[in-house]
Amino acid sequence: MGELLPSFSKLNGALFSEIVLNKFIDEEIRHGKNDVATETKNSLLHSSEGERKKALLDHIIAQKPDYLVIDNVFGNLDVATQAHIEKQLEALSKTISIIQIANRKFDFLGFIKNTYKLKEGKLVEFSNTENKVEAFHFVEALPFLERHNENEILNPLVRFNKVSIHYRERPILKEISWEIKSGEFWQLMGPNGSGKSTMLSMIFGDNPKAYGQDITLFGVKKGSGESIWDIKQKIGYFSSEMLRGFTRRDAIGNMVVSGFFDTVGLYKTPTNAQIKIAQQWLRVLNMFDIRKQCFLSLSRGHQRLVLIARAMVKNPPLLILDEPTNGLDDSDAALFCELINKISAETNTAILYVSHRKEANLDPDFIYQLVPSENGSEGYVIN
Repeated sequence: MGELLPSFSKLNGALFSEIVLNKFIDEEIRHGKNDVATETKNSLLHSSEGERKKALLDHIIAQKPDYLVIDNVFGNLDVATQAHIEKQLEALSKTISIIQIANRKFDFLGFIKNTYKLKEGKLVEFSNTENKVEAFHFVEALPFLERHNENEILNPLVRFNKVSIHYRERPILKEISWEIKSGEFWQLMGPNGSGKSTMLSMIFGDNPKAYGQDITLFGVKKGSGESIWDIKQKIGYFSSEMLRGFTRRDAIGNMVVSGFFDTVGLYKTPTNAQIKIAQQWLRVLNMFDIRKQCFLSLSRGHQRLVLIARAMVKNPPLLILDEPTNGLDDSDAALFCELINKISAETNTAILYVSHRKEANLDPDFIYQLVPSENGSEGYVIN
């Protein structure tokens, strides 16, 4: 900071970012230390993203820094929490300097007057008309891999019938009834803490709350003896959080083909058919010529394209995208969305995009909106 902004070099600053949040959460897990308290006195680990960021901001303000650097302040936050934090930051800006680091233009804080971009290690003035996103075309056709059990996959792929969930005495979901059918493109929306993650965990994970509920996945009723691994074989999954788990220096090509085995790294020898499918995905992404390059050398946006191909190589009936554009800049987000729209148009894979906000370049067919109430969130279909 001192090299780019010399006037701040001798001041006591603070950083508001997911990096800092993750350090506090790690301290909770490793040492049981709860240095940052949420409004509900929950640990950060078991709080929503909105509760975490509110608590971190209150903690930082209590330290009375001379200036505050905020990085990706709105990532994974609903509209109401964004407004709350922006109002708090605007009030704070009256007494200390606020420096915002943002990837998306619609995340710019309204009260910040001077805007710069980092170019060749230097700060230069940024015009709001810059960085217009140009269309990028994935011209190659997507590969097709016939499912061996195609006739066994029954519609709807996912069915919730009057599902109600409580955690202790706290109601989370109230009589949720919802179906996802083959080839449909859904967005699941709702404010932080409304139950989106709970619903995902009952589809993709082994949430014990799902047992005893009327939930059917791929024609099999939950709790009837199905294997969680059988379910995961039918689902492609991507979350922005996944990138933390990929720290090995694997080649791009190996990362894609490892999707057949749901492993981090390639430990089995793929068949010739699997290699062919992976190579076709690399051509779609325009990465075939760099397939031996290290995955970690790619930009954050291009890493996500590779992980989507990794999720899709087995041609899953359902692709789940959990806050997939969090942390991307405008160009990379548009590129990511174009690939997802292509998958929606050219395959029978159903897509479930989970986010609190609509992405301008993404075109879901339907929206399932969770609306919190005292008795738990209720769900409504928005066409």
